[in-house]
Order: sequence, then C-alpha cells, then structure tokens
Amino acid sequence: MIKTLTAEAIALLKQLIETPSFSSEEEQTALLIEQWFTRHNIPYKRQKNNVWATNKHFNKDKQTLLLNSHHDTVKPNNGYTKDPFKAIVDDGKLYGLGSNDAGGCLVSLLGTFTYFYKKKNLDYNLVMVASAEEESSGQNGLNSMLSVIPKIDVAIVGEPTLMHLAIAEKGLVVFDAKVKGTASHAAHPNDDNAIYNTINVLKWFQEFKFDKKSPVLGDVKMTVTQINAGKQHNAVPSEVDLVIDVRVNDKYTNAEIADILKKTSPCSRIEPRSLRLNSSSIPVHHDLVKAGIALGRDTYGSPTLSDQAALSCPSLKLGPGDSQRSHTADEFIYLSEIEEGIKIYIALLEKVL
Repeated sequence: MIKTLTAEAIALLKQLIETPSFSSEEEQTALLIEQWFTRHNIPYKRQKNNVWATNKHFNKDKQTLLLNSHHDTVKPNNGYTKDPFKAIVDDGKLYGLGSNDAGGCLVSLLGTFTYFYKKKNLDYNLVMVASAEEESSGQNGLNSMLSVIPKIDVAIVGEPTLMHLAIAEKGLVVFDAKVKGTASHAAHPNDDNAIYNTINVLKWFQEFKFDKKSPVLGDVKMTVTQINAGKQHNAVPSEVDLVIDVRVNDKYTNAEIADILKKTSPCSRIEPRSLRLNSSSIPVHHDLVKAGIALGRDTYGSPTLSDQAALSCPSLKLGPGDSQRSHTADEFIYLSEIEEGIKIYIALLEKVL
C-alpha cells in the first residue's frame, strides 16, 4: 500500500507543478486535491481554496492531530533555465515550481493521511488540511481554518526539513519606522538633515541585542531591510522611512518585541504591521518528537516562517526536501526524498497513533 500511495503522490505532485497556484490563485490545485480524496473515497470539505478531511473513525472524545501543508507557490524568479510549470524528471530529481516548497511535503502527507484514514482505534483523531495562501501569510489560509476544523491539540506542518525535526520556529514582526528631520533647500546649511540623522539610527539597529537567547532558536534577529527618502536632488527631506524585519525567538511574544522597540528605539515613530506571526515550538519530551528521535531524526530550530505561526498548539515542522532549495531557480526535490518522507511520516505516526 505504501508503494502504491507513493507512486500516486508523485503523480499528483507532477500535476500540481503543471498547474499554476500563486497565493490567492489556488483554485485549480484545490481541484486536484479534491480529486485525490474522491479517488480514495474520502469525504472532504473545502473552504475557499483550503481542502480538508478527517479520519473515518473520528472520535470527538479523543485529541486531534493536524497534518498540514500548503499548495500555493511564490512566483518563479528570473533565474529559471527550465520551464517552472513543467514537471521534469532528470537524474532522480523532480524539477518544477513548488516541487520542494511545499509540494513534496503536501503529497507525502496526503499519502500518509490516506494510509491511516480507515484505521480503527487510533489514539488521536487525524485532520488533513491542504491550505492556501501560506507564501503570502494571507487571511484565507490555515489561519482561517482554525474556527472551521475540529479543535487541534498538536500538529505536523509539512515544510522541507530533510525529514529532521524542527521543534521550534522563529516568528516574524515587520516594523515601519520614521526618522524625522527638518526639510530645507540643499544649498543652505541644515544641522537637522533626516538622512544624516538616520546614520545613528541605523547603527543603533545594527548593534542592539535583545537579552533573551533561546537554546533552540538562538538570538532574536533584527535587520533593516528598506530605506526610502527624498523626492528630488535639491530638497532635503523632512523624514526617512525604514522597514525593519525582526525574527523572534521563543523567549518573546511579538507584542513584547513591539513594546521593547517602541520604548528604546531612537526612531521618531515605529509601528508593527502585524503581531500575529508568533514563534512556535513543541516540547522535546512530546511523543511526536520522541518518536522522531527514535527513528534517528535530528532536532533543530528553524529560522524560516511557515503556517506554524497560525497555530497556538504544540507543532512540529517536518517534511521531505531541503529548505535551502525553496524559492530558488530550477527548484527540485529528489523522488527518493518523497519515498523516504512517506515512510518516515508513517513510521513516526505508528509510534504515536
């Protein structure tokens, strides 16, 4: 059965690659996922472009384990030498946009869910959600499903981790900030030039350190990523706009980070765009983690954001493929990684379910 499910999963991934599914435009890939469930006689539901199902013997008195990955993609970059919308197999690699992030994870979890769908007397219920809008952190992705699906107690989020156990993930807060000065003609003296004032502000952001370091995720990482000022060469602007990207470890909430920067930064104004993408983690002593370690998988902390940020329950990021390949030109996943992924997912859940 595992061999058959693996072959079907790879066939589905090829279809997904050849069906464009940019964030908020996943209608056609949602149809392909519906066809998977129909073909396996699994009742499913769809909320916008999110497709989900529960195991056959769902019992509301049991805890529920979420299996989740996404079927949207970023847009292909200009570095592609192969057609990003053509599933090409070469030397054991399956090329195509979304093959690694996160199509391989999605089809592996669909195969795993199907393997367990009819099994009786599981210790956990299973809910499978193939979600939309992950790449854009949109409003109609997994976050919109949490009030629709049964209450989740723990989750596996499928992202490329080389099937190692990402037991924590950094959160994200993006800040918009201003540095003020005095507008003037460029020909006249000005000791309050907003652009020059920005020099010390940038140095402050470069040198500032948050006190709490995580043993899994390390330090909070803060980076100024955008600067904008001025409209013409002969006019000194009155302000400079900055964008600051902050990757938050599990020792802080996003609200705490915002409070610290509002109180301590030298900016005239600094405001977060959103506080909803918090860090996430799962205890090392959780049964899922212990099962993975028993299978020889390593644990680590992930610096990249995923749909884990939408969850408040313990969650484990785990999937075939390599995060280093995500969003790269000529994206690919090894077929052997999908085969291994399904085997490890099943072996891990057999220890827990």
